[in-house]
Amino acid sequence: EEHRTVEGFSLDMADPETKRAIEVDGPFHYLEGASSGEYVVNGSTRFKERLLRTYGWNLANVAFFEWDRKTEAERRQLLTDKL
Repeated sequence: EEHRTVEGFSLDMADPETKRAIEVDGPFHYLEGASSGEYVVNGSTRFKERLLRTYGWNLANVAFFEWDRKTEAERRQLLTDKL
């Protein structure tokens, strides 16, 4: 279940007391570079992240292309490293 902040933002996973959150970013959060083929975070996602940080949130983003390639143990480690 997503968490809704007092500022009105929706977060995938959050601890409101410490203001730590994990956002799982699917493909719609990215633009694919035409020449490089690399994924670039889109403007609306960057804006949301900037606003949340302004409000004191510590965000850890997990990109779909990072998550999909990992085993269960690697996923746990990825989350631990990002937090």
